[in-house]
Parts: sequence; C-alpha cells; structure tokens
Amino acid sequence: MLTCAQYTRATSALKKRKICKEPEYTNNHFFDSSRWSAVLSTTNQSYSKKVDFTTYKSDANHHAAAICRRYTIQNPNDYTKYNRTNLPPSPDPLSAPRIPDKTNQPSGICGSLRQLAHSLSNLDPSDPVRVQTEKIMLEKLYDMGILSGTTKPSEVERKVGVSRLARRRLGVVMTRLRMAENVTAAVRFVEQGHVRVGTEVVTDPAFLVTRNMEDFVTWVDSSKVKRNILKYREKLDDFDLL
Repeated sequence: MLTCAQYTRATSALKKRKICKEPEYTNNHFFDSSRWSAVLSTTNQSYSKKVDFTTYKSDANHHAAAICRRYTIQNPNDYTKYNRTNLPPSPDPLSAPRIPDKTNQPSGICGSLRQLAHSLSNLDPSDPVRVQTEKIMLEKLYDMGILSGTTKPSEVERKVGVSRLARRRLGVVMTRLRMAENVTAAVRFVEQGHVRVGTEVVTDPAFLVTRNMEDFVTWVDSSKVKRNILKYREKLDDFDLL
C-alpha cells in the first residue's frame, strides 16, 4: 500500500516527464500497491544513479591498481617502468592520483614502443630505414612473446600495452603452464627460490620470460615442491628419499 505522500511524489515526477497523467484520488487517500507499483518503480529508476565511490574520472590510477591486482605486481614502480617513467615513484598504487607531465615524452617500455611505431609511420613506406627498423622491432616483440607472428607494424601502437608485458612475468607464465594454481601462489614460489629458468634460479617475480625460454621454466632440483609432485606421481627415486 502507498501513502498519499509517496503517490504524490511519484505522479508529480512522472508528470514532468510526460509519462502519465494525473489520476483521480480515492476517498481514503490510499491506493492499491498492485496498481501503482510500476509507477513508483519507474520513478525510483529515474532518480537512481550508478555511482562508484572507489574510482573517479579524474583518478588515472585505478587502472594501474587493477592491473597490479590481476597480475600480482607488488612493486608499483614496475607498472610505471612498463608504461612511463617520467612520474615520481609512489609507494602505494592506491595513493592520490598523479597528473602526468605531458611536456615530457613517455620513456617507459610501452611508451617508447608506441612512440617508435608512430615515428616510423610518418616515414615513407618504401624507406629502407623504416622497413629494416619495423622488421627488427617485430622480431624482438615476437621473441619476447608480446606480439604474435602475424602482427602488422601498424598494429604495434595499438596492441602494445602493460598487460602484454605483464603476461610475460614469471608468475603469470607459471600459472599458464599449470605449475601453480594462481599468480599469487606462483609469485610466492618464485620468492622462496623454488623456480629456475634454464640453469639459473630466479627469485624476482618481475623476471620476463621470453618465448624461447618458456619451455625451460621448471622447479629447482632441491625444491620440496618438486619432491612432493614426484612423490604424488610415484616417480620419486628411492635415493631421493634418503
């Protein structure tokens, strides 16, 4: 049941929008809820707003925080190194937003690649410098695993981003190889010294794994994680149990 006050507010709001006409009042000044529930629902929807109190349009740092959470980037400076390094370092990725200095050119990895691709696009397509530089750039990006082999030079400026670089981090590669359940667990294994790439033990989660070295990511021989995996698969040698 709706009171007169609720009914009056609903009808006056809808009259301004020319949605409904002024209905007739009944004697007891109360109305059937089944009749006017749709009217009140429409009014509430028109007045309700989708407001996010955690992110704002003027805050350019929420995107960086989302990527840091997704790929477990613990050091906020890693994101600025990937994107641009002309900003002062911030100890907290969720701190107050920092306005970038647009007078300086971005010197991060992604910013430098986009700037290089844009500069090459201004040259003549038949220029030998442009052809050779684009070939070297695409080969390097393919070897790093950032871009595929079918990527065109004109797509470098659009496709190269921080997420592409973050997917080559050791923890993310371990998760894709099913060596860990999630990226957080993979980062913990790396920090504890359970993982090696080739013959070198890597303890830095920010280590970028190239496409060729992806097949050589494995456990350290003395790792207890590897010992438990072999024991579960019944492949552990009796000599290792001593």
